[in-house]
This record gives sequence, structure tokens and C-alpha cells, in this order.
Amino acid sequence: METMSKHMVIIGAGEAGSRAAFALRELGFAGSVTLIGEETHLPYERPPLSKDALTTEDAPGPKTIATAARFEASAITCLTGIKVHGIDRVAKRVHLSDGRTLAYHRLLLATGASARRIILPGDGDDRHCVTLRRFEDVARLRSHFRPGARIAIIGGGFIGLEVAASAIQRGAGVTLIEVQQRILSRGVPEEIARMVEARHLASGVELVCGIPILSLQDRGGQAVLRLANGREIAAGLVVAGVGAVPSTELAEAAGLAIENGIAVDAQLRTSDPSIFAAGDCCSFPLPVYDNRRVRLESWRNAQDHGALAARNMLGANDMISAVPWFWSDQYDLSLQVAGLVDQGCSIVRRDLGPHAVLQFHLDGTGRLVAASGIGPGNAVARDIRLAEMLIARRTRPSAAALSAPNVNLKSLLAA
Repeated sequence: METMSKHMVIIGAGEAGSRAAFALRELGFAGSVTLIGEETHLPYERPPLSKDALTTEDAPGPKTIATAARFEASAITCLTGIKVHGIDRVAKRVHLSDGRTLAYHRLLLATGASARRIILPGDGDDRHCVTLRRFEDVARLRSHFRPGARIAIIGGGFIGLEVAASAIQRGAGVTLIEVQQRILSRGVPEEIARMVEARHLASGVELVCGIPILSLQDRGGQAVLRLANGREIAAGLVVAGVGAVPSTELAEAAGLAIENGIAVDAQLRTSDPSIFAAGDCCSFPLPVYDNRRVRLESWRNAQDHGALAARNMLGANDMISAVPWFWSDQYDLSLQVAGLVDQGCSIVRRDLGPHAVLQFHLDGTGRLVAASGIGPGNAVARDIRLAEMLIARRTRPSAAALSAPNVNLKSLLAA
């Protein structure tokens, strides 16, 4: 076990960084732990930003990961409103925006990602186009989410669709524009995407797919999006939900290897053995998919990485073993995906009733590589969890068993 003289420094106070800080204490580390965040808030959960934070009647505060008292009780120094200006790998020190420097024994980069911005011709971008990544973004969106307001959303992925559902629930009118031919084109099979689409249409969202956007203009205080087919869409606010860019600036300046994020190995080590990276900011090999390198933006992945990084910062050599898992709640529907859908080449469908379905994705050898499902509430949660375990064990269940609703997936796990 590390001695009390060691100092663990974590840059990035989101899910991955916060989880790593507490995990270090849970593992018995008695040295110093410092968690550094740019935002002035205590570390907070990001998933509610596109859901509860937008739909509750009264404006909420951020849902904190832990209270100040818990950080204090765990002897974790949590620095908020502080930027890190640089990393000196030779001296093993980080330079802070307030002029201080901190020495580290091990350093964890959990810098997350920033919302991808859209650059469109016209003069309406800075004035009307916003993103949703931080709690400060919530207030501006909430001020427009009201009866009679018109919102345009660019991007038909999870964030764009969750914001659309929240805006509709607050009484605003919504037009969602996706330049691909369908929504959820990355990582979600077409049948499930069509079910999500139908739910949005039934709730009053207008979906425009497969048409590029040519410009964004300001016209009398309104945003006007001009599409390639000549149509113009006017809105009081434009929300860009077109993905995120990993925050790698510090790592790049320090000379660490970059590959679609900060490149780490299966133990989350960077190209410097004293520096680890975790969460949205890093790309890593997935052993369950023959070390395919991926970068994942998900709450579960951030939690798993935080715990794994803590163990390995203390000298373990544990490897990434988790299966990717994603979820999105929209209206009364919950969409869940375990694994990487694009690893499969065939689909086995399990019908769970009129409003719920599971799809199992098999590779060319019959191995289960992913499972996706949608249904009201927790209708698919248990089966997706069992499928996740089947994927981790590299099983090859029969298509007949997977498709039969009366066959409990737990029995396939036992077999």
C-alpha cells in the first residue's frame, strides 16, 4: 500500500474523477488526494441536465455527486473554480491557475469532453445557438422551454432527443433536424430508432431527417435555419446536440500520446507510466472485443474507469473488463444498449409486447456481441443486464432461445 507521503492528483471533477478520489480512500490509501475542477460547483451528475433539470417546475440546483461534508470526511481536497495550466512530467508537478503548483506521485486525467459546436454560415450562431454540457447551460434552455416558444434542435442522437422530449414536456414547440437519414444512426438499430421516432412524433416533435443545413441567420431577433431544400425554420433558440470532443489540451501540451482522445492501455495508463486517464477524455482497448480501441461517453463508463484507475494508481494491474452500456430516458420510454451494436452482423428479435422489444446482435460465429432494448419504465432493464453478462462471457446462445420470451436469459447464463 502507498505510504502517507504520496500525493494523488486528479484533474477533472466529473463522474470519473470523483469516483476515483473516493475509491482511493475505500482502497485504504492514506496519502493526500486532491481533486481539481474548473467549475465553481461541487462535482455533479451530468445525466439529469437533459432531463430532470429541464423539466422540473422549479429551477433546481446541480445534483451533486457528494456533499462538501463527505469530501471533508474522506480527506479529499476538492478544488473548484481552478484550471490547470500545465503538467511538468519531469518534475511531476501540475501548475494551477491561482499560481500554485502541486507535486504528484500519480496523476489522473479525467478532463471529460466539451460539446461539439456547429459552425454555420450566417450571423446567428453566437447569438442563438447553444449547447448543453454544463449546469450553467440549463438556465438558458429553461428560459425558452415554455408554451408558445419555438425550439430548433440540431442532432438526432441521445442528447438532442432528450432535450426535445424535455422541451415538449414544458410546452414548447420543437423541430429536430438530423442530417442523416434517420435519428440514432450511431449505435442503435433501426427498429428501435423507429419506435423512438414514433414516440416523438406522437408527442408533437417535428422531425426533419436527411436534409443538410445551409445557414443560420438572425432575423429580427429570431434564429432562421435555411435548409438545402429551400425551407426556412424559425426559432427562438437553436440547440446543437451533435456530440462531444474529448478534452485533450493538457495531455497534448504535456506530450502524451493522443488517439481519438488521450490514448491509454487496458490498465488506463497513458504513454507516461505515472499518468492515467479515465472517462470521456480517453480512448482505450476493449478486451471483450479483441482490443478494439474505442472512446465512450457514458455515465457507467466514467464510474467504471474511476474505480479501475484508482486501483491501478495504487499498484494493481487490473484490466478493463466492463461491457459498454448506454441508456436514454425519453418520455415514458427507456432505451438501453449493452455492448457495441456495430460488432454484430445479424439480429435476433425478442418481442416483449406492443411497446417493448429486445434485439440481440450476433457476430459471424454466433457469439452475442450486443443487446439493445426499449420499453416503458424498467421493462427491458433486467434482460439487458443479463445480456451484458452473456456478452462478457463471450457466449454463443442459440437464436431460438434468444427469440423466445418464455426462455429466461438467466438460464442461458447458467448454461
